[in-house]
Amino acid sequence: MPRTKRLLKLNLISNGLKSTEVDSLSVTLAIGSGGKDTEDFVKRFILPLFKLRSLGGVGLEDMEDGATIPIGDGKHLVISIDSYTVNPPFFPGGNIGKLAASGSLNDVAVMGAEPKALMDAIIVEEGFPLRDLKTILNSMAEVANSMDVALLGGDTKVMPKGSIDKIVIATVGIGIAEEPLLTLDRARPGDKIIVTGPVGDHGATILALQFNLKVETLKSDVRPIWSAVRALRKFGDNLRSAKDPTRGGLAMALNEIAERSGNSIVVYEDAIPMKNEVRTYAEMLGVEPLALASEGQAIFVVDPSIEEEALEALRKEGYEEARTIGEVKGGKSGYVVLKTRVGGLRILEKPIGELVPRIC
Repeated sequence: MPRTKRLLKLNLISNGLKSTEVDSLSVTLAIGSGGKDTEDFVKRFILPLFKLRSLGGVGLEDMEDGATIPIGDGKHLVISIDSYTVNPPFFPGGNIGKLAASGSLNDVAVMGAEPKALMDAIIVEEGFPLRDLKTILNSMAEVANSMDVALLGGDTKVMPKGSIDKIVIATVGIGIAEEPLLTLDRARPGDKIIVTGPVGDHGATILALQFNLKVETLKSDVRPIWSAVRALRKFGDNLRSAKDPTRGGLAMALNEIAERSGNSIVVYEDAIPMKNEVRTYAEMLGVEPLALASEGQAIFVVDPSIEEEALEALRKEGYEEARTIGEVKGGKSGYVVLKTRVGGLRILEKPIGELVPRIC
């Protein structure tokens, strides 16, 4: 058995899996869901293999939305990569091109970086309509051009018909950030949790389309969110952390903040902005609405002294429905508690299993 494979197997066994279980494992949709299964896969199958996992900044084991490389004078090069397999590739509010450009640039932005550049890799099925590919590329260009972001390069491959489903795009977002970086470990007890607007729109839209349900008033919220981050950067250290609630939704994002910062979080259900259509589709299809992805919203952790100023700044930038949804607490690390509308309490856990396949 090759040494790397043997080391990986030993690590998996040390994490509680029997040798026979390791040998019989297979890939499931849950591994790509963005929830706890994805996190476990990275920790068990990827982290043990690589000796170097950072270059002096934020790296792989930090489990942030991007990685950073210090470049001097308190600045960091911020890089993020993501692949996009959304099905269908065209949906109300956007398409896979708009999603691929916005998504990776948003991951850079929530690290505190101004997006500067983009790279892409496009894998398309033979026979895919060229007019549709042109529309997708135009959407990517519209996002990049609106932000003065450069496309530095890319790659295009065509797969024989039937060997890939329509189109897959991977993008690399690149930005420059000044310290402090908006990493999740900076949240402190007493800090307030702000969300820029209604959550779950993208996830509910894609979910409904995949189940052939009519989507009339609901559409994806996909958009760049750098303007929201930029509006709050002026508050310096009082802006602690930022996160975009994509795969795994608000539930996963809040759990990551709680876990990385070593705190607990309390959020109030009646304060969380969510459209009635999102709740309806979620209930109809039996999914947790707070686990549905948003592709055009951001979560901010801020010092309580700037809470009202931060909300006002966001609203001036066009995020009219920005509101405070909870706060960071001390106590047991890594827990998110949801106070329900009827006054009860429940643990808001990391999403587990197959959430919505090919949601982004």
